[in-house]
Amino acid sequence: MTDEITQAFDHPEARSAATAPEPRDRLSLRDHIREVEIGAFETERGRRQRLRFNVVVEVAPPDAPIGDDVDRILSYDNLTDAISAELGAERLNLLETLAERIAARILLKPRALRVFVRIEKLDRGPGALGVEIVRARQPEAPAPLEVPSEPPRPAPQLVLLSAAAAEDARLSSWLDAVAGKGAAVLVVAPAALPLPETRDPEAARQVALLALDQAAWALAGRDPRLIAVAARTELDWAIGEGRLAVWAPAKMVRDAAQRVEDVSAPALAVWLAGRLGVGELVLIGAPPPPGWSGASTRLDVSARAGD
Repeated sequence: MTDEITQAFDHPEARSAATAPEPRDRLSLRDHIREVEIGAFETERGRRQRLRFNVVVEVAPPDAPIGDDVDRILSYDNLTDAISAELGAERLNLLETLAERIAARILLKPRALRVFVRIEKLDRGPGALGVEIVRARQPEAPAPLEVPSEPPRPAPQLVLLSAAAAEDARLSSWLDAVAGKGAAVLVVAPAALPLPETRDPEAARQVALLALDQAAWALAGRDPRLIAVAARTELDWAIGEGRLAVWAPAKMVRDAAQRVEDVSAPALAVWLAGRLGVGELVLIGAPPPPGWSGASTRLDVSARAGD
């Protein structure tokens, strides 16, 4: 094989040595194995797989003797901590995204000059499937002009709506009451219809999430003020614009860094409240969710609306 091909399949340390403009000190992490849920394929959701990390960091020489002081070096822990931090931030689909974020975090360290990150999936086939990137510290840009920070945005209303209330003729008047108080996120329970049966618990979980998404889209179609949102970016935009958003939860739940076991509408309302910083639920035809310790307000709903 040519030198280029040899380097491509060798440890990143070989590429570092071959491409550095001058001899450099290096810190390396070899064959670090973590088991996580990652991947864009449906077969990778709800299942953990092994990832192997190899990382090499080129570091600037110290300004003064380090004196055997661990606080004056780039530590091995900085590499494993960067991996742990990005794995814990959110569930990702792509190794490329994970590698970029790990590299960026490592390059925040003052002495880090260039970083090589190789990540491989070990359980997707007979061999290892992976990506490798190299990123270098960019020259420092001029300090940006100071812009006055915006005041913190108030938390939206979080509304838990029963399936019966979602189909009630008084829906518009209830939405009038909610809209009068600003932005709101609605979580709607699906109709109590039998779901397709499956013996696989993960398949059953996905079916339940799809039922919630269907209920959200159906509700959004009943009033022109409602918009269905699935991604956190959409949700934040809708809140910032003061809109009435109906949350289709499947994407955010499936992409969560920590697996969400209970995917019922009441449990997801509690889960979402924690992420939005909401301390009060508005209940329309629904009782307070189990485990909810915050305040709750009921809109006037008779038995006909499904209390």
